[in-house]
Amino acid sequence: MHETPHFTPVSELLSTAPQLTPADMAAVARAGFKAVINNRPDHEGGPDQPTAETLRQAAEAVGLAYVHQPVSPSHVRPQDVERFAAHVLALPQPVVAFCRTGTRSRRLHDSAREMLRGAAR
Repeated sequence: MHETPHFTPVSELLSTAPQLTPADMAAVARAGFKAVINNRPDHEGGPDQPTAETLRQAAEAVGLAYVHQPVSPSHVRPQDVERFAAHVLALPQPVVAFCRTGTRSRRLHDSAREMLRGAAR
């Protein structure tokens, strides 16, 4: 049996999660999320990591919007933060963002907090 993913709420707009799989997308939708942001580069975790395309197909199959915004775990750039905020605001909400552990997605959110402040719908 597949384990249910763990979501960590960070704001009214966004929660974070560790690596999601195609099999997790139905649970993401059941949890009430409307969109997914994948912050992991393809193959960062080796051949067992699902590709962005595989994840996109699984997300869209259960009615979720999906964005792949790969960000280096060691260097989050200002333009990464701006793009992340733009995605969160443009996507249907609430959004779940994920990476290997959830920390990178949380850092992106924390850095984008001022851009997102007051945007909860």
